[in-house]
Amino acid sequence: MSLINPSSRSKASFKPSSRRAETNRIFAHPIPIIFPEPTYTLLGLSLTRPLNPHCTALFDPVTRSAWVSNSGDATLLWQRGFFGKGDLSRSEPSWLARQLNARKMKGKGLTSEEITAKRRAERKQFKLDRAKAIAAAAAEAEATFKEEGRIIAPGIAPDGTRVIPSAATWKPTSAPVSSEQSPPDITPDEEIEPIQDVEHLQLSLHEAFFLIWALDCLTILHPETNAPFTLAEIWNAFQNAHIPSLVPQLDTPSPPRFDNPFLVSYIAYHHYRSLGWVVKSGIKFCVDYLLYKRGPVFQHAEFAIVVIPVYEDPEDQANSPFKLQNAEPFTWSWLSTINRVNSQVQKTLVLSYITIPAESRVSPKVLSSPACFAHYSVREVVLRRFIPARMRD
Repeated sequence: MSLINPSSRSKASFKPSSRRAETNRIFAHPIPIIFPEPTYTLLGLSLTRPLNPHCTALFDPVTRSAWVSNSGDATLLWQRGFFGKGDLSRSEPSWLARQLNARKMKGKGLTSEEITAKRRAERKQFKLDRAKAIAAAAAEAEATFKEEGRIIAPGIAPDGTRVIPSAATWKPTSAPVSSEQSPPDITPDEEIEPIQDVEHLQLSLHEAFFLIWALDCLTILHPETNAPFTLAEIWNAFQNAHIPSLVPQLDTPSPPRFDNPFLVSYIAYHHYRSLGWVVKSGIKFCVDYLLYKRGPVFQHAEFAIVVIPVYEDPEDQANSPFKLQNAEPFTWSWLSTINRVNSQVQKTLVLSYITIPAESRVSPKVLSSPACFAHYSVREVVLRRFIPARMRD
């Protein structure tokens, strides 16, 4: 029988659970499309139609991305699948929330970026305080040895307590805010100039094409005419964006190739997205993709993906105009570096081999539509760092 009853629980223990419940409510849907509960059926079949948001984005060939300017669409795509990132934020589009927080709330209710900046400042201050304490303890021990001729343990007070702070005992000191830095108080009669949300959600081409082709919930607009693209036009434009050229060609079809960087990267993205993973960019950890079980707001990524293209026919690689990343044999030092970086952050490294079909076997005509994806294959190799002290048994 538990000795803790609901009335004896403190508010501190209730807040995390309520915050977790609110997070589960906001990010309850894994994809933008919602499948409501069937209200009635006919002959055992549900007649309830799925709710499709039909968002809109503007194609930008220079940055190889699609921009979602509507704040409602941006919030929806982020909360239902964690698609894209804010161009003025680390991940979630929170620029407007940060500006409103700085103006009205005066530092209360911090956003994720502000919490990270605060933690980094505290970590920096802890290292400075610890270095000062170590230097002072060493100077005191040296002075005692010169004056009295005895050796004392540096950093230990006469009563046995430690003088040098540790991460468990150190507490940040709140620096007093001067009147010049403190935000001015706004009286109720004073008019507040509204803040215009200048941030947009930036979708990679792989995320945008997945929303267009796999989910049919996104419309891409032409950057010059604002006219909606057809699927065939999007198919050509996204591939042309990866062709080395000073002026990206949007409407002119390029010579189709199986090793187009967009196709190779999208194969890996679609493969893991279709398996239920939340796929985000892994450039922070020197990999191509990071796989989240539910999303960045729930837990850290479990797997780090390195996309490795493999040509079925070596002649295609020799005649290719593209220099695909990781297509050439890599060194063991590079592989050990990548593995060590991801092992330190508790991520499992996965080498994802994308087999590019040979042009001699498959006709390039199949590249006219996404049906060509059936000719690619994905193989995975899980790589773990061997630690002798931990893996002896």
